[in-house]
Amino acid sequence: MPYATTDDGIRLYYEETGTGVPLVFVHEFAGDHRSWEPQVRHFARRYRCVVYAARGYPPSDVPPEPDRYGQYRAVDDLVTILDAIGADRAHVVGNSMGGFCTLHFGLRHPERARSLVVAGCGYGAHPDAREKFRSESEKIAVAFESEGSAEMAKWYGFGPARVQFEHKDPRGHAEHVAVLAEHDPVGAALTMRGVQKARPSLYDLPAELAALDVPTLIVAGDEDDGVLETDLMLKRTIPRSGLLVLPKTGHVTNLEEPELFNHHVERFLAQADHDRWPARDPRSLATSTTGAK
Repeated sequence: MPYATTDDGIRLYYEETGTGVPLVFVHEFAGDHRSWEPQVRHFARRYRCVVYAARGYPPSDVPPEPDRYGQYRAVDDLVTILDAIGADRAHVVGNSMGGFCTLHFGLRHPERARSLVVAGCGYGAHPDAREKFRSESEKIAVAFESEGSAEMAKWYGFGPARVQFEHKDPRGHAEHVAVLAEHDPVGAALTMRGVQKARPSLYDLPAELAALDVPTLIVAGDEDDGVLETDLMLKRTIPRSGLLVLPKTGHVTNLEEPELFNHHVERFLAQADHDRWPARDPRSLATSTTGAK
């Protein structure tokens, strides 16, 4: 089993499939490296696909110290994976917690990003939602500690933006919940507190987002209410960004609508590879809706 070792001694488990340009996938809080199987099966035909388990997610190490978890630590771990596979640059695709990691990776290491796919990114970012999100994050962390992952999965896996997956694909959703039920409760609680609860608000980073010069595709489900407003802000702020909204879809877009997700991401990667994903034409920012003077 291949592992990469971080600068603080944590072993991160990863898998590689295929050859070519590196394409790295970063999983969400409720998933792990297995959550990208529909993408690996599709993209490994053309890319060197890499998935990994974040710290706190076995078979990666689960450090027990709270201060070894954080948003920027997660970004450093992603860089560790790139270094381990010998990739100077890569396309990076992330969902939810992984979407935040992907975006912050682009902000901190733009020279190492061929492109960014930022899916399901936005929970707790809007100023109006910040305190509620932090409060709920703490309750979830406590629940992992007191109930355990198997009990947690029975309700967390059926949240308001996950029931869409259940309705469309009961078998796929059951597999998704089974992965959550296997999480290490210590790692899950510390990840929820250190990464999710404590991450900086994207609304506090307008200058950094406006300076991001990396092709970026933002992906959201139209019933994932926790991300839509923030994703519109990201689209309007990041110069070389596009926004994809999938209809009648919730939070785990890559699993809920794998064919649509793969199709649009594949087109995006091709355009990014051929330098055909430019910044927005400034003429489209005119205050007139018709161009009339």
